[in-house]
Amino acid sequence: MSLRMRQICLVAHDLAATEKAFADVLDLSVCFRDPAVGRWGLENFLSPVGFSFLEVVAPMADKQPEETAAGRYLERRKGDGGYMVILQASDDLHPRLYARLPDLGVRIATEMDYGDFRGVQLHPRDVGGAILSVDRNDLHPGEPNRPDQPWHPAGSEWPSMEPSRLVSAMRAAELQSDDPDALARRWAEVLDRPLAVDARANPCIHLDDATLRFVRSRDGRGEGLGGLDLATAAPEEVKRRARAAGCAVEDDTIMLCGMRLRLV
Repeated sequence: MSLRMRQICLVAHDLAATEKAFADVLDLSVCFRDPAVGRWGLENFLSPVGFSFLEVVAPMADKQPEETAAGRYLERRKGDGGYMVILQASDDLHPRLYARLPDLGVRIATEMDYGDFRGVQLHPRDVGGAILSVDRNDLHPGEPNRPDQPWHPAGSEWPSMEPSRLVSAMRAAELQSDDPDALARRWAEVLDRPLAVDARANPCIHLDDATLRFVRSRDGRGEGLGGLDLATAAPEEVKRRARAAGCAVEDDTIMLCGMRLRLV
């Protein structure tokens, strides 16, 4: 049974500026713009990072912040930042996790069924930290560890695209809270995964391809998805580009779209 971190979604005020920043700093190209997010008053883009995807959503220009959930989130968390953690569960694990939700008191916020893909977004008030989505891809059943499985939200063009020359994978998502231990326990309960502790004594959950790390909130923005670890073979080039784009850089971390992007 496999559980992967297949997609991370961020939210921004200015989609075009954010797209340019990700291209300039991380050499990321857009593989898909999903018109379906318009039902929530949003526009978006997705970029492949290895075999996973970085998505950014923004309220449509004709929407006031209070008219969309993403706009209200931007106001509540004081700017651009993390929005969703989207995991891919294998076809044998997904129904087991789904069946446990009522007993755990977790409501389903949104379900999407496209025949070969099923997305289940969990209510953030019942899980905490960020919107957690546990999704299932049925195009290659029985192959849970195949890294290049199709991924409906990212369209069909990404396998033929040139990969980024600078970043090759998302290795960890960092969720912050005033009580990171309690948040970590809740995520471990929902995902039915054991809790561990990393080298810095942070509670964490190991997935098959990445880690969910839980840290204390220290930036005044409250609970949320605050950081990502990005695998790169050229950290100095990424930092050079980040400085040129006006991003803050400290040690091995750059700030982009309100996120701490740690280069590993």
